[in-house]
Amino acid sequence: MAGGAREVLTLQLGHFAGFVGAHWWNQQDAALHERTDSQEQPGELCPDVLYRTGRTLHGQETYTPRLILMDLKGSLSSLKQESGLYRDKQLDAAIAWQGKLTTHKEELHPKNPYLQDLLSVEGVLSSDGIWRVKSISNGKGPKPLTTAATPEPLIPTEGSIRVWSDFLRVHLHPRSICMIQKYNHDGEAGRLEAFGQGESILKEPRYLEELEDRLHFYVEECDYLQGFQILCDLHDGFSGVGAKATELLHDEYSGRGIMTWGLLPGPYTLGQEPQKNIYRLLNTAFGLVHLSAHSSLVCPLSLGGSLGLRPEPPVNFPHLRYDATLPFHCSAILATALDTITVPYRLYSSPVSMVHLADMLNFSGKKVVTAGASIPFPLGPSQSLPDTLMQLGVATPWTPLSACGDPSGTHCFAQSVVLRGLDKACHTSRLTPGTPLPSLLHACSTGEEVLAQYLQQQQPRARSSSHLLLTPCKVVPPYPCLFSSSLSPQGLVLDNATGAGESIPVLGALCSSSSLNRALGDLAEELTKLNLRRWASFMDAGVEQDDLGELLQDLRSLAQCYQHGDSLMD
Repeated sequence: MAGGAREVLTLQLGHFAGFVGAHWWNQQDAALHERTDSQEQPGELCPDVLYRTGRTLHGQETYTPRLILMDLKGSLSSLKQESGLYRDKQLDAAIAWQGKLTTHKEELHPKNPYLQDLLSVEGVLSSDGIWRVKSISNGKGPKPLTTAATPEPLIPTEGSIRVWSDFLRVHLHPRSICMIQKYNHDGEAGRLEAFGQGESILKEPRYLEELEDRLHFYVEECDYLQGFQILCDLHDGFSGVGAKATELLHDEYSGRGIMTWGLLPGPYTLGQEPQKNIYRLLNTAFGLVHLSAHSSLVCPLSLGGSLGLRPEPPVNFPHLRYDATLPFHCSAILATALDTITVPYRLYSSPVSMVHLADMLNFSGKKVVTAGASIPFPLGPSQSLPDTLMQLGVATPWTPLSACGDPSGTHCFAQSVVLRGLDKACHTSRLTPGTPLPSLLHACSTGEEVLAQYLQQQQPRARSSSHLLLTPCKVVPPYPCLFSSSLSPQGLVLDNATGAGESIPVLGALCSSSSLNRALGDLAEELTKLNLRRWASFMDAGVEQDDLGELLQDLRSLAQCYQHGDSLMD
């Protein structure tokens, strides 16, 4: 391990969390192999923060995510729980019995057809398990996708992806995967659908000991563990699993950072499956309150427009064409945002520790934050960063990703902003000396000054931290082809182009925002209107009536932390 790495252990809890995680590990893996193949010097991001080195029984060096993953029976598809990376092939081949032998061979679960399509359309899978992009000369290429606002019929290949293991391309350590056998991923029966069910899982000695064993394995090999990041489904029973997991981490690893990303899949229809929608509301509310009690910071992540029952259209990205009903698409976008907003504690040089990042954002009880991203960042080929930011004016420069409504007109108390993937020549003004400056941004001498000045102009009373990186975000297969034809292969915005290539520039932000006052308050208000006698099954799963009363009080108290005017300057 590289000296000075401040390690982070990731917990992935739930099936949609698996989708987001698979895309995120794939993106990091693509960036890592690009540097390895080109023999570049270490980049701006330190992979040792999230990855670990190891050796197989035969001395082969491995590099795998520092990850504990919990999901339900039936979610692994063709992936083996124990992983094939550390398998002793010689031991497997040794047969002590010298008599007659009959061999029964079990066929592996077939790979998803989408991966077969990728082999012929977008890339090839080499013997080392890495996707290699190849040019498309037959003119077929991926079919155009829909926008979030105007969905068209699903693309059969991408629509057929039901499990994250279908497109995960990185090796996992044998201690990474922990399957919950008592609940099913598919089917109507045996579902993990309520917060109380999730809490009870980690009250069972079997699963609690299994989690603790994996935690001790990864933590004890770290030189300096800065903390934990948790990707947790909020909409189902995994919100309860996450609540118990954060409580365990908070008690056993006091002083370490705990960053929790609460994940919600795409849009829903209120008239269909009312129980599922009510459960989603209750799980989200219980999850946010309990996770914030034991985490350093909690950030809901969703492409939906609202946390409540009233359906809102999915968010719109001007240069993305995605189908909001496909977890494969939604999770890719959220993974790209996650890969950007987590940059501060993954840097090689002058990293901001997870604890310090949380402390900057969570003052005065503001444990919940919102996220936003501009994917890709809309820089034209002849523009500089000051030109683009000046054109944005007073508009919020990113699309909201926390289902807390339109951020326009809201107050920001603190923010952490990362802009990555712009060529250094674009960072400052390109105006000829002597030309009148269109804005103060054009007078800045570095890109870092440009970004800091812009954030100061946008939110003059907010505490701001910003980072500017040259490293773009990788979007190679099996990342879906979401980019509109207005993008160049470098991800720049053009009038006529063929779509983004292998990487794009991204702007990402974490904000402590007054929009949470309305979002959390509305969530509490909707809960007060529920007739819980109709949803007794949720309470039967392990939640008491008194728990709901406490939940409402905690939600309202949390919402009050974000009243406008409550800021550091005040």
